[in-house]
Amino acid sequence: TIMVNSNPETVSTDYDTADKLYFEPLTIEDVLNICERENPLGVIVQLGGQTPLNLARRLQAAGVRILGTAPERIDEAEDRKHFEALARRLGLRQPENGTARTLEEAMEIAHRIGYPVLVRPSYVLGGRAMKIVYDDGQLRAFVKLAVEASPDHPVLIDRFLASAVEVDVDAIADDERVVIAGILEHIEEAGVHSGDASMVMPPYTLPTATLDLIRAQTLALGKALEVRGLMNVQFAVQDGEVFILEVNPRASRTVPFITKATGVPLAKVAARIMVGRRLKEMGLCQEHPPLMCAVKKSVFPWNRFPGCDPLLGPEMHSTGEVMGLDRDFGSAFAKAHIAGGHPLPQKGASVLVTVQDRDKADVLYVARRLHSLGYQIASTPGTQRFLESQGVRPVRLVHPIGEGRPDSLDLITNGEVDLIINTTSGDLSARSHKETIRACAERRGVPCITTVPGAAAVLAGIEAVGRPGGLEVYALQDLAPSHA
Repeated sequence: TIMVNSNPETVSTDYDTADKLYFEPLTIEDVLNICERENPLGVIVQLGGQTPLNLARRLQAAGVRILGTAPERIDEAEDRKHFEALARRLGLRQPENGTARTLEEAMEIAHRIGYPVLVRPSYVLGGRAMKIVYDDGQLRAFVKLAVEASPDHPVLIDRFLASAVEVDVDAIADDERVVIAGILEHIEEAGVHSGDASMVMPPYTLPTATLDLIRAQTLALGKALEVRGLMNVQFAVQDGEVFILEVNPRASRTVPFITKATGVPLAKVAARIMVGRRLKEMGLCQEHPPLMCAVKKSVFPWNRFPGCDPLLGPEMHSTGEVMGLDRDFGSAFAKAHIAGGHPLPQKGASVLVTVQDRDKADVLYVARRLHSLGYQIASTPGTQRFLESQGVRPVRLVHPIGEGRPDSLDLITNGEVDLIINTTSGDLSARSHKETIRACAERRGVPCITTVPGAAAVLAGIEAVGRPGGLEVYALQDLAPSHA
């Protein structure tokens, strides 16, 4: 086995992982030079993210055998028009969308679909230059960025599904069957890059009928794309409707997480499939449930970039991730926060709640429960009036930034806040102050939750930690000794 990787931080560059290691960048010239020297049986491109996937066609054209899913099928998933045709053939629903190569085309599509829209380049890594756009002015700026990020490919424009639940599904397939490897529900609302989103396995809010439909659509896609190895599908569920967002005919970043959660070594199984083995002979003919409830939480480098707004969005920022494992969601979520360096505040702590109007009713349950558990609530005027009118009192009044003292920044700077629940809107003037709050919170090490579902998850974690006996510790080696 020959590994090509120039990242010294990865396990794959350890001396005992492969027979040979080429510490070279993944460019077409370098890979072809290695192929000429080593004359391999074939090349696996689906275990290294988007970069090697983008090389598949050119490697094939140069006479290199691609192991696993064929480059033609990869293009069918990556190319917008080809994938639209595939989705229609399979009866899958997509958000309204269009492709543009000029600003004028982008404007026409955005006006037809209606704001907000998701603007993204095609064939880029980590959601680079991907933005949620709320008006013509933002569209002009972001289309320019998207064209610069991927000048040879069109800009993709989709209707943004507000308040939807996003779902990641990983599957593994040979030439006989497709098997679901794992289904992960995003804890944050749709619009957060899957590399940044917190996720839970098994899903904890979606009904069985919705999950069965997601499974059926994943299996249909795997068969239609003739996947050999791994595949990742991203869905959004809005008002009970299932929308397909994208398909990646490769291993996703959730594969190591699902491997630990289920005890099934997915990368190893996929590699064996790509050289001719069958799922049946490896005893993997059906979906394996997780060993326990597993929560993935991303780790961010905000402390290295003072002043950056830590608001999560469609462009990826995380530099790693941690896992919480327990018998229930709240305990697993609390463990993930502890592992990520942000343990949840305990009883008697102070919570700053400042949310946009559309979130006030939804955040009421969280504020009411925190108040009943002995947490002190502080809010800016609009949120304070609403909470007190609903029986959550007293709520400490905090002035908006620049409109009196103490304001939100004073409380954070003085160490009077232990947790912040701070949602934002698309209006840029309203967002500017909230960006300051979030940046200040990050500097002070105060957890800042920017979505209502995230706040509800934090509440579940706080309640779990507060139970008699606290949290138990489990070892993966005990839960899945055969794959540890």
